[in-house]
Amino acid sequence: MKNNHIKKNDEVIVISGNDKGKKGKVLSIDHEKGRVIVEGVNMATKHKKPRKQGDVSGIIHQEAAINITNVMHVCKKCNQPTRIGYTVLADGTKVRVCKKCNENFDD
Repeated sequence: MKNNHIKKNDEVIVISGNDKGKKGKVLSIDHEKGRVIVEGVNMATKHKKPRKQGDVSGIIHQEAAINITNVMHVCKKCNQPTRIGYTVLADGTKVRVCKKCNENFDD
């Protein structure tokens, strides 16, 4: 399941789930499972045990993956969640554009 509409470092907003309405930057994408990790969204608690001398133990809060269908791209120009369209430029390259304001995302 490969979705190319969301890429690493894109600004996205969560459109469903417990963290609905939160914005964040995409940290990583798993195309095979169709999941993304968004900065500051879907925080999970992990209990870490020290594995060697000098390691820090304790309770760690880190981002967990959410389904890629639960996030929507946020346009930098119009600052709204938007669908992504594709346009072919004069030199033949295919770029992602905002459906609302036609802003180019692949600068």
